[in-house]
Amino acid sequence: MNVLFLTLLDFTSIREHTIYTDLLREFHKHGHHVYAISPVERRKHSGGQVIETPEGDILKLSIGNITRTNLIEKGISTLQIESQFIWGLKQYFGHVTFDLVLYSTPPITFGRVVEFVKKRDKARSYLLLKDIFPQNAVDLGMLKNSGLKGIIYRYFRKKEKKLYQMSDAIGCMSQANVEYVKKHNPQIDPEKVEICANSVEAVDMGVDKKTQERIRRKYQIPLEKKVFVYGGNLGKPQGIDFFIECLRKQEKAPEVYFLVIGEGTEYEKLKEYITRERPGHVKLMKRLPREDYDAMVGACDVGLIFLDHRFTIPNFPSRILSYMQARLPVLAVTDPNTDVGQEITEGGFGWWCESNDAVQFSKLVCEIKGMELEAYGERAFRYLQEHYSVKDSYERIVGSVNR
Repeated sequence: MNVLFLTLLDFTSIREHTIYTDLLREFHKHGHHVYAISPVERRKHSGGQVIETPEGDILKLSIGNITRTNLIEKGISTLQIESQFIWGLKQYFGHVTFDLVLYSTPPITFGRVVEFVKKRDKARSYLLLKDIFPQNAVDLGMLKNSGLKGIIYRYFRKKEKKLYQMSDAIGCMSQANVEYVKKHNPQIDPEKVEICANSVEAVDMGVDKKTQERIRRKYQIPLEKKVFVYGGNLGKPQGIDFFIECLRKQEKAPEVYFLVIGEGTEYEKLKEYITRERPGHVKLMKRLPREDYDAMVGACDVGLIFLDHRFTIPNFPSRILSYMQARLPVLAVTDPNTDVGQEITEGGFGWWCESNDAVQFSKLVCEIKGMELEAYGERAFRYLQEHYSVKDSYERIVGSVNR
């Protein structure tokens, strides 16, 4: 069948390793023809072309700036997405009849695009729910239920309901996600809400001791210390103020070291802390090319997850998968509403504490620094193979479509 994938992820090859491109390759492996719209923000000046590859065709559609910009420009650009995607479909993929349309959140504003494809092609639709918006913005104080921000909230909430309603199936990241969507959206058929976890091709990214030492020397990371790595977005969802509080509490712990790799709206806050206080146990790096990042993660000892404690929605960060591929145990520091900590602890490959308790974080770090972690890492990779394989996601989606 012809599969259309809608996303805001900027990629130029389906051979890249992300939760989405891994899934698209799985569709290609099973004989399906893949088409994707992967937009390019205006600042890059490189949109308006179709990249044809053996694995599928990728439309690089030019859209407004959504990341690394102010709230007004981001809002306007988000509102324009539906019209731009529909125009791109007509202009570049007008000759194709789609059997299945896959789409992920964010954004929540794909409703008219999905409706257009379903009506034109009688296609089936499957939502990969990776972000529950606008409630996450309310949790972080960016939107409100009343006043001017309340008007914006109600607009996007209406968009959210429409997207859920028109989706033939909704794949959630975890059981807590499933329960949340059902509870807060009683208007939709609960039978179409299911678990479709974040997943990847289960490639072993672990490194041996010799490689670990070489990488640590290259990037001037201590050889003798337990290295805790955080890789990914550095924004408001991560609760950076609390992250910094946790880092401060480790300043007198000579056996541990923290490596932070990423970008985002709160990057400068971390940079300012390091510039001002000059902590000797923390290294901050901008986002690395994927191959370099994977090697760097493999040279560390423990992967970190941070989520703001104010969240009422159950997030499930996909960055946990790169840690598990590298055979790292995971320390999750989150709100109590997500079940990511439960999965980690019950799976036996890590630890969890709430993201308002820096003392408990310090206690866990103190325990971990004296432990042998190889068995934890082995369990992490095995759990990845058993629960977060892209093959399972493919089978779940196709099964739902066939039903």
